[in-house]
Amino acid sequence: MKYRIRFNKSRGQPGRGTLDHVWRLFEGDKEYLVKHVKINVPSYSEREGEDWNMCCEGTLRLDRETSTAIIE
Repeated sequence: MKYRIRFNKSRGQPGRGTLDHVWRLFEGDKEYLVKHVKINVPSYSEREGEDWNMCCEGTLRLDRETSTAIIE
């Protein structure tokens, strides 16, 4: 699965996570708001309109206790 990771410019706003939820992680059409990201696979940058993403392919594991997205 391909993942796109982007900085959460709207963090802290209603429905956009707390101020600590600084990352937006996209898995297809699904979006996760997380505090931390660990990428354990090769990654690359990609431009999407005016926004830039870090991208990678792998398997997502969510650590809900620490709000960490781990891609392996």
